[in-house]
Amino acid sequence: MNKVSENVTRKAALAKLVMLPALAGALAVGATAIARADSRIALKYQSTPQGTQKCSGCTLFTPGKTVTDDGTCTVISGAISPSGWCTAFTPRSKS
Repeated sequence: MNKVSENVTRKAALAKLVMLPALAGALAVGATAIARADSRIALKYQSTPQGTQKCSGCTLFTPGKTVTDDGTCTVISGAISPSGWCTAFTPRSKS
């Protein structure tokens, strides 16, 4: 093998070693987004309360800027209504 092709091979190998972790990270983020989107269906999210249970009273909910603004959820992606509900509802402690 001549010196030029040996250098090209090393460069290609190094490029792959650098790119693989970056690609793995991107795939993991994409898979997480898909899993969270699917969780909206799997957890039967609805934008209305279930009796007295609603997202604003759930430990998984992060409120928006005001009490009426949509917030976020740790298990469901996208905007979440404070009046919404899903099967993952976990009541906040009353303390």
